Amino acid sequence: MFNQFTSEAVAAGHPDKICDQISDSIVDACLAVDPFSRVAVETLVTTNKIVLAGEVTCSSPINYEQIARETVQRLGYINPAWGFSDQAEVEVFIHQQSPDIAVGVDEGGAGDQGIMFGYACDETPELMPLPLVLSHQLVRNLDQARESAQIPYLRPDGKAQVVIDYENDRPVKASTIILAVPYDPTVSREQLEKDLWEQVVAPALGKYFPKQVPDQKQLKLIINGTGVWEIGGPASDTGVTGRKIIVDTYGGMARHGGGCFSGKDPSKVDRSAAYACRFLAKNIVAKGLAKRAEVRVAYVIGQAEPVSFGVETFGTASASEAEIKKYALNLLEMSVKNIIEQLDLRHPIYAKTAAYGHFGREEFSWEKIKG
Repeated sequence: MFNQFTSEAVAAGHPDKICDQISDSIVDACLAVDPFSRVAVETLVTTNKIVLAGEVTCSSPINYEQIARETVQRLGYINPAWGFSDQAEVEVFIHQQSPDIAVGVDEGGAGDQGIMFGYACDETPELMPLPLVLSHQLVRNLDQARESAQIPYLRPDGKAQVVIDYENDRPVKASTIILAVPYDPTVSREQLEKDLWEQVVAPALGKYFPKQVPDQKQLKLIINGTGVWEIGGPASDTGVTGRKIIVDTYGGMARHGGGCFSGKDPSKVDRSAAYACRFLAKNIVAKGLAKRAEVRVAYVIGQAEPVSFGVETFGTASASEAEIKKYALNLLEMSVKNIIEQLDLRHPIYAKTAAYGHFGREEFSWEKIKG
């Protein structure tokens, strides 16, 4: 397959992830008061400004500005000196959903056309690619170290990138780890590197390579490759909803249909059908029908049933293609209405999907393995 593979992940305070979490918090607020809300909201953040735009149909009024400010505050942006905080100006450009879309969705049809993919592999307990889940673990550890004050001088924002070496299609070691994180520049680089190794990197390596004692000498560790990074967040890098679709899914190891998830209610098949495809791919691998599986599907706006459906197992199957496809479609019939009902998607569950990936996390219904 390959000798090395690299994936990246970003911290919850990354500018694009701020946007994803604001947009999905709006989805949650709408679904909390009206489970049949229609939401398609985009967020942009830049220096001292938050812009919300999109379409919402909801039976109750929603305080969009308050949601945005509370999300920014929760993510740790409370210091105006950083050029972005919960005191930033908020502009709202949200209007009613187009009736041309609603007429098809009201009858159980897809909220848009498009193609979606789901993937699973047997190289981690989560049935996800190791380069991505290790990257997510690193940024989760990074955020926890800051939030718990284990490393009190860290600031919001950050990235991780991992290079995994493979032998005979199996991951054998992490050969390079790259971290980028803003921090108080009065702290020495030596202290930063020591703390990040002990609190962030070593615990992550220990989780995914439990038989190997983490040893900094055995890998290449790069921290803040350009030197000191003092100010992160939207003052340094404008963020937009939906720009981290590879981080959100499979880290580049599987194909992607192109549509993002965040800011969309489950009538949008970019989200719900991608979750359904992951559910099927994961169950195919969990049942032992293949070591790697990719499920693909396509929809037309306003129509309930997919126009195509397929499964790829990359030569790793233990059953015929027909048997695997039959198993998948018996497990979950892929009409839009059935996906939403069977995966129980009309609830305010989406804000927590918008950081650390949408897949490989047992709390979500699309990650459940059927008996």
